[in-house]
Formats: sequence, C-alpha cells, structure tokens
Amino acid sequence: RFPNRVGLAAGLDKNADHLDALGELGFGFVEVGTVTPKAQPGNPKPRLFRLVGHEAIINRFGFNNKGVAHLVAQVKKRHYNGIVGINIGKNLTTSVEHALDDYLACLNAVHGSADYIAVNISSPNTPGLRTLQFGEQLDALLGPIRAKSRELDAQAGRNVPLLVKIAPDISEEEVALVAGSIARNELDGVIATNTTVSRDAVSDDPQAQEAGGLSGKPVFEASNTVIRLLRAHLPTLPIIGVGGIDSGEAAKAKMAAGADLVQLYSGLIYQGPALVQQCAKALKQGE
Repeated sequence: RFPNRVGLAAGLDKNADHLDALGELGFGFVEVGTVTPKAQPGNPKPRLFRLVGHEAIINRFGFNNKGVAHLVAQVKKRHYNGIVGINIGKNLTTSVEHALDDYLACLNAVHGSADYIAVNISSPNTPGLRTLQFGEQLDALLGPIRAKSRELDAQAGRNVPLLVKIAPDISEEEVALVAGSIARNELDGVIATNTTVSRDAVSDDPQAQEAGGLSGKPVFEASNTVIRLLRAHLPTLPIIGVGGIDSGEAAKAKMAAGADLVQLYSGLIYQGPALVQQCAKALKQGE
C-alpha cells in the first residue's frame, strides 16, 4: 500500500498547507500536524535552534497551528494522491484532565480525510502532555479514542488505522507499560519516537540549554533502543521509526532495530530533499 517506506514526520507541515509540494519529493507517505481543535500561536519566538555541529535541532514550537478545521479543508483540496497521516494533539489551554476531549474532537474532525491518525502524547512542549504516556492514564486516553475510531470506521465503511507517538525518554519498564496499553487497546501501530529532552549528546553546544525537544542525529540511538524494546513486546505491530535518520544506512539501521516504515524531518533539513530517494533506494535494496 505504501509506494515506499520513507515518510515525512509530523511537524514540518503542521497545517497541511504544503502537501502538494511535499508530495513531489518522493515520500511514500506524509504526516501532517500536529493539529489541535482550535488554532493557537504556540510559544513565543525564538523557538527553533540549530545545533549545526551535532546536526541537531531544538524546537519549542508548542503545537502552533491554524486549527483542525483549516487542516481538514487543506487535506480535502490537495492534488497529492499519496498516503496522508494526520497527527492530533491537545490545545495548550486544555488541562491534562480534559485532554481526551481535544483528542476526540480532532479524531471526529479528521477521520474522513486521514489515511491514518497519530495520537501525539509525547511532545515535550505542551506542559503535562507526556504524563499521558503511562499506565492508567494512557489506558484512560486510548480506550475512548479507540472506541470512537471504531465507531467512525463503522459509519464510514473504512478502517482508518490509529497509531500513538511516543517519546524516547522512557525506561525499559515504561516501554513495557506503553506496549501493554497499545496491545490492550488494539492500536494499529506506534510511532517511535518524538524529540528528546536529554542534552547528554550535545552538552558542549552553547544552545544546548535552550528548552524544547531535541531532534536529529543525537536522537538516533535512543529512538532505536525504544524501537527494539517495543518490537520485543509487540512482535507483529507496525512500527514507524523516526529519529536521526540522515542517510540510507541510517534508515536501514532503523529497520534493523524493528521498524516497518521510517520518517524523516531533521535529516531533511541538514541533508536536503535528495535524502528521501537515498533512503527509499537503500530500503528497497534491503528488501
């Protein structure tokens, strides 16, 4: 179903304003968002920092987006006929206790236009969001979202896969808890991983102390570790591997860790659009 295994990660085209242009770059699929029910400006600028020596980026955008109605309108009028995933989140002004309401509102709005839906509970830039990743809180979130998505699937007569996107900053025990919740709630896949709050790999950079999520090369191994652990717990679940892919070889290593598909974002910024085909070719040769 996927023309190739290389996708665009969420965060680059938050509003689906550039789907047609991005579709020309040869991705096997494109993920837009993160989108929230209402438009919001995100955090004040500056909110993006390049750590060039490490081929890394720190961002603290804070889910800046034009709201779910705008995104859905953009997705509907696209010419790109490839696979489009929609990544959903909660508004900053919505408390963690009421986060479910926002996810359900987004799910309702995007279901008719999405080829898959990703529930983002792992951005470090929305206070409290990552607390939703574990144990009972994760079940309390995923259970109703799964139930609603099944209801919408039945109404639409088509199944829209439901995935969850998790953080790299989780222990082995926490991965086991997340995997248990994913299995219990019968999700269709997992995206591993989002950005990291760790600065261990970039501590020598003067910008390392900037708040936000770190992406790019320094996340590569951390994300691979989470993928390996997830794969051990969930032998057949589709995993989209993301984090620090900057070459065909890196894409192959992500697959070797247990991913079925991969996504790019920071690598694209540093290596340019040729990276898409480079990775797609490398993965095709490896099949």
